[in-house]
Parts: sequence; structure tokens; C-alpha cells
Amino acid sequence: MWPRYRESWEVGAPEAAPLSRDEAEQSQKVLCSVEVVGVTCLLTAPSPACPRPARPSHAFRPRPACRRRSPPQLQHLGPGYLGPEQLPDCLKGCDVVVIPAGVPRKPGMTRDDLFNTNATIVATLTAACAQHCPEAMICIISNPVNSTIPITAEVFKKHGVYNPNKIFGVTTLDIVRANAFVAELKDLDPARVNVPVIGGHAGKTIIPLISQCTPKVEFPQDQLTTLTGRIQEAGTEVVKAKAGAGSATLSMAYAGARFVFSLVDAMNGKEGVVECSFVKSQETDCPYFSTPLLLGKKGIEKNLGIGKVSPFEEKMIAEAIPELKASIKKGEEFVKNMK
Repeated sequence: MWPRYRESWEVGAPEAAPLSRDEAEQSQKVLCSVEVVGVTCLLTAPSPACPRPARPSHAFRPRPACRRRSPPQLQHLGPGYLGPEQLPDCLKGCDVVVIPAGVPRKPGMTRDDLFNTNATIVATLTAACAQHCPEAMICIISNPVNSTIPITAEVFKKHGVYNPNKIFGVTTLDIVRANAFVAELKDLDPARVNVPVIGGHAGKTIIPLISQCTPKVEFPQDQLTTLTGRIQEAGTEVVKAKAGAGSATLSMAYAGARFVFSLVDAMNGKEGVVECSFVKSQETDCPYFSTPLLLGKKGIEKNLGIGKVSPFEEKMIAEAIPELKASIKKGEEFVKNMK
């Protein structure tokens, strides 16, 4: 199922055909070792890009139910995660580590409300990464990404193994949503629409650059304002619709897989791989900022920057930066104050 989700940044690229068994076996000899830390890893089990089985895990609240692979349906699966003592074995030799671990939003919560719980989870997991796979690409999905990426960076700095080209905040879900919403309004195939989304990964820090959409599209200002708001609040819309049962799951799995497959392709030598991600940046006076990135064998090959934007988008950038700076500082201070 996974190869069909591979896609190119280039508009009009043909859809990849599913791999045959022989091709899948051959791909395992060249693709990267990917470890997903969190129950979401179960979604990677069928992927030929993951040569070793991912381990389902729940971060750092090992109570009896967790040790029996709770919830009940997980008892039907293979070996589970029994505690942080297994992390070294999980992480050694990894080329890519994906961290979706954490608690989801509930109605009325913002991504920032998750900070107190998820900050500790991310700090603990990334400390293990810094110790056991310091050269791996680190892909953070856990919210609030605007704070968890600075947390990750500060943890790696503490361990003396920080490389800004290998730490990624996965914001791909914003791009996937923007593509889908624009395609819906213009009756286009969403697989052939590309809207860069820059800034951050929460509320008004999510800045879709509709002016840079491929293919080119135009909207009246009132419709553009509504569309932008819908993209920014799409996650909240899902949380409300699920009425306390969690946040986006399938769409996040799709978006996370897209980013990781793109990264693995680039690491294996594919040229021209571009994805947006929240990373260390000098594009604005904000120390971290999401922009399109050219990916390569060693992570970020080139930051492609913001590019030309409309006055409407320029205003959104200016309004987002104070909130981004506050979230970034919150993450950095958390690590500084850790015992």
C-alpha cells in the first residue's frame, strides 16, 4: 500500500507504480533504516522502505495496561514496547527516526496546550536519539511543533551532536490540506496541486502561499481570506468533529509518510526532492521557520527560502513571527530548565 503514496514535488509527475516483490526486496538493500517511536509506527509495518519491523511503543507512562500492549487490539500483534530500557536497541543504527509520540488535542485545546506533556516526551526521546543514533535524521511530528523542534535542537546541543540540517519539524499535513482545499475549489486533481506552506504549524503561524501555487490559481480576496483561515484551522475542525476522540490520524499518517519517503529518496540519491519543513532558518529574524527545502543525502541541501509573496501573505508573515518567537523561546527555556 505504501508505494502508491510516493509523489514528486514536480507537477505532472506520473504516479509511481507499486513495487513488485522482487523490487521491494531489492529496495531493502538500499533504503534507510527507519524507526518510528509511537503507536503510529504500526502504520509503517507494510512499507518496503522500512527493512526492519517498527516497534509499537507508548512513551514513558509504562503502566500494566501498556506492558500488555494496550489498547486491546494491540495484543493481537507482535512484540510490544515494554519501557525506555528498550530505546537503545530500537535506535542504534537508525538512519531516520520519526517521533509522533504524545497526547492528541481535545476540543477547546490548542496545539500549545499539549506542551507540558509532549515537551517531556520529546525531550526524553530525542535525548535517547542523541546518545544512540546522533547521525540520524530526526523527524518530529509531536505537537506543538513550533516548540518541540527547538526542544530537539537544544537537547542535541546539550549532547554535543547538533546538526541543524538533520532535524525536521513535519508540517506536511498543512501542505496536503492546502492542496486538497485549493483543488476542491478549482476542480483540480489534488495530486497535481502544490501549495507551499511556510511559517509554523499552529493557527496563524500556518501561512499558505496561494500566490505560489502550481498550477497558478487566483481567488477574490474574500474567498482567499476564507480559504486561508480554513487551512489554518483545519486541525481544529478535525478535533471538533471527533468530539474528544483525538485529532487527525489517517491524514497525518499520509502526510508523515510522504515526508519520510521524500527524505529517504533524497538520502538514496534522488535529485530535486523538495518538501516544506519547520527547521533552523535564517530566512526571517525568527530562528526557526518552515520553508521549501531541497533535500539531499545529508539532510537539508539548500533552503529555498520564502520567494516572492503577495502583500496579503507578507502581512501574515509579519503577524506570525511574534507568536513563533514566543513558542520557540518556550521550547528552548524548557530544555534549559530541565533537571
